[in-house]
Amino acid sequence: MWNKLLVPALVLAAGAAAHPALAEGLPGVTDGPGPNLVIEVADSKGAAKGRIVLDLYNDKAPNHVERLVTLAKSGAYDGVVFHRVIDGFMAQTGDVEFGDLEDGYDARRVGTGGSSLGDLPAEFSRERFARGTVGMARSQSPNSANSQFFIMFAPAPHLEGSYTVVGTVESGMEFVDAIKRGDQRQNGVVADPDRIVSARIAAD
Repeated sequence: MWNKLLVPALVLAAGAAAHPALAEGLPGVTDGPGPNLVIEVADSKGAAKGRIVLDLYNDKAPNHVERLVTLAKSGAYDGVVFHRVIDGFMAQTGDVEFGDLEDGYDARRVGTGGSSLGDLPAEFSRERFARGTVGMARSQSPNSANSQFFIMFAPAPHLEGSYTVVGTVESGMEFVDAIKRGDQRQNGVVADPDRIVSARIAAD
């Protein structure tokens, strides 16, 4: 399987501008009609860091949203690390195959795996990659997103039309900002990474 990197290292600098921290969520963001993915984050030792709520866009990327919902409901994201985090760009997680600290974690392969449910056809839209946007990671093939996703620290217009936008941060952006950063010289690989303690779909 191709490594599910977000983008080649050569274009990472395009999103490397500094960003302001926000106290709660994003300005003007309210709960949309899609399901909410509630993520509890902890550090590498298990100390709680905070709760991030993602509003998922089932009107714009229904198949990708269904995948996230299915995996969250099964508990597949529990224990999965934020394996690739680049300051001023994005935080990537969701490798349920090699990124689960409780089951099958492989530091050398994390970021290359996915779920057993198969890859998804692209659902590109006109949604912008802004601060707080949630996108689906993929390999070189546009139709290779599976379980991994990323949350933007800052706008990244160069991703627009090439990666599926699946949602936005509704609340907890300050906890996204606090996710442990990786080594930019190694494409954002994180030593002792933060993890998803639990990822659940909020009750209607």
